Order: sequence, then C-alpha cells, then structure tokens
Amino acid sequence: MLGIGAARPADARAVLLSGLAGLVAGACSMAIGEYVSVHVQLADLERRRRRGGPAPAGLGLHAAAAAVSRPGQAAAASALSFAAGAALPLLAAWFVAGAYRVRVVVVVATASLALAAFGAAGTRLGRAPGGRAGLRAVVGGLLAMAATYGVMKLFRTHGV
Repeated sequence: MLGIGAARPADARAVLLSGLAGLVAGACSMAIGEYVSVHVQLADLERRRRRGGPAPAGLGLHAAAAAVSRPGQAAAASALSFAAGAALPLLAAWFVAGAYRVRVVVVVATASLALAAFGAAGTRLGRAPGGRAGLRAVVGGLLAMAATYGVMKLFRTHGV
C-alpha cells in the first residue's frame, strides 16, 4: 500500500486494492514457503532415519516427524497468520478518511503494532525466549515498508 501510495498518493482506491492484493499474494507466498519447508524437513528426517542418524534437537525421529508431519496444516496456519497481520493495516487504511499523509502514518503505526504483537505472541506460542522478537519484527517490517516506499518514490508517476 505504501509503495503504490508513493507512486500515486491521490488514488486511495489503488492504495487499498494494492493492500488487498499484497495480503493475498503474501498469504499465498507464506503458505507455499511453509509447505515446501515442512516437506524438506520430512525428507531430511526420512534420510536420517534410513542412515540411523540422530534426530534434530535431541528429539526421537518419531517425535520429530510427528512435529512436522502436516505440511498442509502448517501452510494454512502460515497463510492465515499472514492474512490476519496484513488485514489490520489494510482495515485501518480503509477507514481513514483524509490526506494521504495521515493514511501513511496510520498504516505504519498499525502495521508496527501488529508486528510487535504477533512477534511477541509467536515467541510465547513457540515457548521461545521473548523480549526481542517483537522488536525484531517491527524493525524488519519498518525496513520493508521503507524499501517499498523508497523504490516506488523513485518511479513516482501520475500517468500509470
């Protein structure tokens, strides 16, 4: 949304449609990546089982296989997580009436809060040490937003 807005700040409809397209594309990308990742993990576990090698992280091979045995479920969870996180700034932008700059501030703030919340929730669900996970998610998200905005600002055109 920020990238399209940088190119055509007056076109609120294009900004919102690009946000929706980004939500769908990102959710699909995350699902496919997760699906492939789980399949690779399963193949690795099968190779280890055939060779008699140890399971990762000290788990038994059966326990490790059970932990990653549902690629479709992992893909769906990843897609839904991405869509939920992307929906928050999209909805915020949808309901903001006013200047483009106000919409940008609202989208960046909402996305940052969502990234912090989902980063912290992910560490709790994964029982990993928290604290910095939310901050890493926010910093990564801000860098991605800045890069997208910056690239489109370079090619800013009102005839596209």
